[in-house]
Amino acid sequence: MFANRRFRQDDLIGEISGQLIHDADYGSDYCFELDRGRLIEPVSPFRFINHSCDSNCEFDYSDSVVANRETRIFLFAARSINVNDQLTIDYNWAAESAIPCLCGAPTCRGWIVASDELGKMRERTDRRSQPPLQMPEVKIQ
Repeated sequence: MFANRRFRQDDLIGEISGQLIHDADYGSDYCFELDRGRLIEPVSPFRFINHSCDSNCEFDYSDSVVANRETRIFLFAARSINVNDQLTIDYNWAAESAIPCLCGAPTCRGWIVASDELGKMRERTDRRSQPPLQMPEVKIQ
């Protein structure tokens, strides 16, 4: 997704619509978590917004207190965005869901993972770089 006009910091870019899901175990390549156990499966065009460790967009949501507690989700410019800049968000995934990041940002964390989960990623990669445990030799008679 690329900007078709200029946005200033805090400008509203658009409203994200899609299916609201109340299932913490739901999985999809495109859904994102609003809060614990509540996710949205967005529809196009915001379904296809890419990750960057130095994202230029962020989303916010509100629950209306009228009718059926409708949730509305909005995408805002986190900083100035120029025409043809790619629109990106920080996926902030949990360490157990992390995959290598190729965003190319100078501040790239190396993983698509929340900043506060980086310690877990270091532990995970440190364990993988250690030699395997040696099994004791067993003699069969």
